[in-house]
This record gives sequence, structure tokens and C-alpha cells, in this order.
Amino acid sequence: MNTRSVVILGSTGSIGTTALELIGRNRDRFRVLALSAGGDNVTLLAAQALEFGVEVVAVAKATVAQDLQLAFYAEAQRKGYARGEFRIPKILTGPDASSELAAMPCDVVLNGINGSVGLHATLAALDAGNTLALANKESLVIGGPIVTRRAKPGQIVPVDSEHSAIAQCLRGGTPDEVRKLLLTASGGPFLGMPRGELANVTVEQALEHPNFAMGPVVTINSATLVNKGLELIEAHLLFGIPMDRIDVVVHRQQAIHSMVEFTDGATIAQVGIPTMTVPIALALGWPGRIPDATRPWSFAEASTWTFQPVDTAEFPAVELAREVGTRGGTAPAVFNAANEVCVQAFRDGRLPFTGIVDTVARVVTDHDVPSYEELSVDDVLAADAWARTRAREITARTTDNGQETH
Repeated sequence: MNTRSVVILGSTGSIGTTALELIGRNRDRFRVLALSAGGDNVTLLAAQALEFGVEVVAVAKATVAQDLQLAFYAEAQRKGYARGEFRIPKILTGPDASSELAAMPCDVVLNGINGSVGLHATLAALDAGNTLALANKESLVIGGPIVTRRAKPGQIVPVDSEHSAIAQCLRGGTPDEVRKLLLTASGGPFLGMPRGELANVTVEQALEHPNFAMGPVVTINSATLVNKGLELIEAHLLFGIPMDRIDVVVHRQQAIHSMVEFTDGATIAQVGIPTMTVPIALALGWPGRIPDATRPWSFAEASTWTFQPVDTAEFPAVELAREVGTRGGTAPAVFNAANEVCVQAFRDGRLPFTGIVDTVARVVTDHDVPSYEELSVDDVLAADAWARTRAREITARTTDNGQETH
């Protein structure tokens, strides 16, 4: 059995920490070459680096380089190393540091960076010929054809549980036998809540996901269903299925992670407990499986599974994303950038919960998508910057009830 070399981007986040826990149980299968993080938790980053003996560590915040070096010494002392018994990894800093790691010769790059800032690292990994285990859905959503053109067949392996499930289900048929993709959604913590009450929910309430423990941005995106909208666009780009043949169904228990409907009427579903361990394990070992990555769903215990359509009146994000994905060009970048600004405004108390998607919709409407002969990274970044500026303008003039003042 060959040992796979792995680079993990976003190692201190939920995806990165789960991946390292998995690798820690399978050290005969994987070797961690490098880690990157934003720089908010240098203590954890230093502990991870020493635990796995990595060669290089990168932080986006150049100002924390000295703090990281001190954290290495503190962690070494905590482990009882005498001076000279351990080697401090090389430290890279700045916004391009993760991209440098992504281009390192390795078997797999796990991109667990949060947000659109992960685009450059995604492209760097693809250009270097590395297999890309993609958890940073935003880079694919905003990059669209830029990313898909750069990727060789099979080079991108999805880490999102829904897309991992679809990739597994697609093994059951040929592409021309696929009728429809079915993405499952938990519905978030506010399923069934009237829109009038949604306007009053707090940040703390929005951070209570019913099944998964995730970072704050992804958790709030799940509460608004923006995350499912991003996944809708991602599924279209990953699997080449038209937007009108991808549906979203609310499945509260999230035992089924997603499904594929075939032309003969058969539907294949991937079942498992609500955890990111299996999709991460599958992405790192693709196309093989890692034995005992997690426990299976128990069919010996009674359980009930429910399914219902998305209430698009209460949660308009999915249909907005479908419209954006159909328009293409820079529209998905505008959708994503505006949402990132609006989520922060909600967390800061400057925007009500319902104002997140309402404001994103306003920014999307204000954006005139040009006709591109070939979309470029500069086009995407310019649209991203415009959307952030426009979203900040609107949220700066928003009152407590979500109405824009003039």
C-alpha cells in the first residue's frame, strides 16, 4: 500500500481538524507535507505541525509569523522535547502562501479554506497537477468555467457530503442514464418558521445547526439555505448536469446525503450518519475507501426518514442561486461575495436574518452580467469586489427592520 502525501489548506477549521484526526488514525496511508491557516489560532496550528512533522506551514496573516514561531517553541516544550530534538517547519506568510503550498508536489491537496479567497489555491493545485480534494465550494462556484477548464478529468474530488454522495451514486450508471440529481438539505434550524418570525432570529439561534458542527459562516449559510444554493451551482459544475435537472429536497434527518435518479426510474442514495469524516476520507483516498473511517448507519434501530420540498417563499436562496447559476458569467461571484458581506453584517447586528438573502438578491439584480468570450480570474475578482462594495453600501443604510434608508 502506497502512502499518499497530503497538503491541507485551512487546517485549523472544521474540515482541516477532521482530516487530521482521520489521518492520525491512518498514518500508514497518509503523510502530511504542509499545513496552512488564516492565522487566528497559531497555538493549534503549531500543535498540528509538530504532531505530523510537516515540512512547511503557511499563514495568511503575515503579522502572526513571530507568534507562530513562539507557539512552536511552546508546543515543543509542552511535548517535553529538549532543544535541538525538533525542527521548526519553514514558515510562509501572506495572502499567496496557501497557493504556494497548493502547488507543492504531492498526491492530494485538501482545500478547506473558507470563502472566495480559496480560488487562487484551487487553481494552483490544478495547475500543478495535484488531485484536489475540494471543500472550498466557493472557489468552484465563483470560478466556474475557469476552474473546470483547468481541471483534468477526475482531478477534482468533492468533499461536500452531498457531492461526495452524488459521486458515489454515479458509479451506479453511465452519464447518459442520469435523469436528475437530488441534493438533500436539513432545512436548517428554522424549518417551518414563518417569515415574520425569521426576521427576529438571533445570531446564536442561527448558529444552532440541527446535525453538523461547522464554522459560523457555513452554519449561517445553512440556516438561510444559501449553502444549498451554492451546492446547487457546485453540482452543476462538477457533474455537468443542467440546473433544471438538479433538485433540492428537505430531509431533516440527513441520513441520506444525496441521491441520483436514473432514466429507468431507479434512484440510488448514499446513506450514512451525519459526519464529514466519510466524504473527507473518500476524497483523500479516492477512488478507494478507508476502512472504518466512521461507524455506519444502524438499521437495527428504528428510525423515520422524512422528505419535503423547499419552501421557496420562506427560503428564497435556492431559487436565487438557480437563477444565478443559469445566468453564469460573474453572477455566481456576485451572489457569493454579497452573501459573505451580508452574513458578517448579520453577525455584527447590522442586518436582520431575512435581510441576508434579501440584500444578496438586491445586489444580484443591480449587477449587469457582461457577455464574456472567455471568463478570466480578473473578471471574477472585479465582480467580487464590486459586489462587496455594493453590499456594504446597502447594509450601511439598513434599519433594524431590514429596510434601506436613503
